[in-house]
Amino acid sequence: MNEIISYFSTIPSSHRSLILVGGITIFWLIENSFPLFKMQYKKWPHAGINFFFTFTTIVVNFILAFILIKTAAWTIENNFGILQWLPQMPIWLYTIIGLLLLDLIGAYLAHLVEHKVKILWQFHLVHHTDTWIDTTTANRHHPGESVVRFVFTTLGVLIVGTPMWMVFLYQSLSVIASQFNHANISLPAKLDVFLSYFIVSPNMHKVHHHYVLPYTDSNYGNIFSVWDRLFRTFTYLPKDQLVYGVDTHMLPEENNELKNLLKIPFQKSRSFKNS
Repeated sequence: MNEIISYFSTIPSSHRSLILVGGITIFWLIENSFPLFKMQYKKWPHAGINFFFTFTTIVVNFILAFILIKTAAWTIENNFGILQWLPQMPIWLYTIIGLLLLDLIGAYLAHLVEHKVKILWQFHLVHHTDTWIDTTTANRHHPGESVVRFVFTTLGVLIVGTPMWMVFLYQSLSVIASQFNHANISLPAKLDVFLSYFIVSPNMHKVHHHYVLPYTDSNYGNIFSVWDRLFRTFTYLPKDQLVYGVDTHMLPEENNELKNLLKIPFQKSRSFKNS
C-alpha cells in the first residue's frame, strides 16, 4: 500500500496520459473482438468526435488543476474533512472509505444533479446523444460539463478531506472504470451480474444510455455500484431491449455532428417524450 501511495503522490502527467490512452486502446481492442452489439457505424469518425471532447476535458482539468491541488493541501493542513475526523485505522480501509466517498460526491451526486437540474442537463445531454456507445463515449463531455464535474470533484475533496495522492488514484480508477463500463464488450451474463454488486458493470451502465425514461434516470454510478443500490436508482433492462441515444435527439444531424453538439446546451431545451 505504501508503494501505491508513493507512486500516486508523484505520478507524472505522462503516466496519467498513458492510463487514459492505454485504457481506450485496450478496451477498443477487446470490443472489436468480443462486441456486445455489432453496430453498423464508421468507428473512426465517431471516435474523432469523442476524442475531441476527451481533449477539451483534459484542457479544462489542466487549467483548473491548481484549484484541486490547493483544496487537497488545505484539507490536510487544517485537519478538515471526513477522513481527517475518523479514528486511526489501517491505511487500506482509509483508502477504500476515501474512494467510496469521492465516488459518491464526485461521480454519483454530480451525475444525479446533472439529470435533475435543467441547465446542467443541457450540457450533460451531449454525452447521452451518442447512439453508438463504445469505450470512446466515456469521455464525450461538453467542455461546460467538464467544468461542472470538476466543481463536484473539488467539493468531494473538500468534504472528504482527501490527500492529493488519493485524488490522483481516484481519478485514474475513474477513467478506467468509465472506459470499461461504456465499452461495447460482451461479458458472460453471470459475470456481469456478479460484478454489478461491487462495481458498475458494462451491462449495468448501458441501461443508463437507453433512449427513454425512466431508464435514462437510473444507474448513475461510475466506479462503485453501491450508491445506486443504496439510493434505489438501480434498474435492469435486458440488453436486447436497449436502444442508445436520447429520444429528443435521435437524428444524425443532431447527435453526430460536432458543430451541433457544441451548440446543444444553448439551444431551446426539449422535454423527454417519456415513452
